Amino acid sequence: MPSVSTLTANDAVLLVQLSDSHLFAEAEGTLLGMNTRDSLQKVIELVLVQQPHIDLMIASGDLSQDGTFESYQRFREMTRQIDAPARWIPGNHDEPQIMAQAAVRSQLLEPVVDMGNWRITLLDSAVPGSVPGYLQDDQLQLLARALSEAPERHHLVCFHHHPVSIGCAWMEPIGLRNPEALFAVLDRFPQVRALLWGHVHQEVDQLRNDVRLIASPSTCIQFEPGSVDFKVDTLAPGYRWLRLLPDGQLETGVERVTGFEFQVDYGSTGY
Repeated sequence: MPSVSTLTANDAVLLVQLSDSHLFAEAEGTLLGMNTRDSLQKVIELVLVQQPHIDLMIASGDLSQDGTFESYQRFREMTRQIDAPARWIPGNHDEPQIMAQAAVRSQLLEPVVDMGNWRITLLDSAVPGSVPGYLQDDQLQLLARALSEAPERHHLVCFHHHPVSIGCAWMEPIGLRNPEALFAVLDRFPQVRALLWGHVHQEVDQLRNDVRLIASPSTCIQFEPGSVDFKVDTLAPGYRWLRLLPDGQLETGVERVTGFEFQVDYGSTGY
């Protein structure tokens, strides 16, 4: 059964997406030279200033870089500053079993939530030991069931890996490996309004069959759009907000930390 909020069908739903935080067990842990705990805290502080009322926070994968219980515990504690229900989905750097231990006695991993006139379905595209993603049969069945059981609602579908090309040659092999299976399900249901993912550490906003295809920045390092080889962008950490309107329209934008300076350390171990 989906989680149900107190919002009515006439209310807009305000979501905040935090993606690819890559936290470590150690507070001083860095990714390519960036302290990922500090960058997440700065993004959370920006959210608190800009979004006084949030209906749902979505963490769209790679919450952790090292897959430790301590890193998930740290993420959970830090994001408690945001006074809103939250949902997590795993990415390729995450350890789902350890993530589940850190999410105990919560609804953080519940995959379906009804809010306002919308249903939000969160899928697990992570494959243990693999960078690319894949939606297993149980996830595709979950999606089909969530869509078929709520034909009157507008639908937002979330996962970690990109299902379409984003124009970065080096990322082509590490996206979702079975996008055709995903779209075969989605194309059966006209109430699908948008797909939302992480993984790519950059803004994407495309359209496919009137469905918005949206990806978002990381709360730490950013990848340069259009890059052939791996390259870190100079843009600051950020987050995405989404306003889901009762009529099925969607407003969204990206906000970034200001005054953030960072020197990439390509020599460090990391991504």
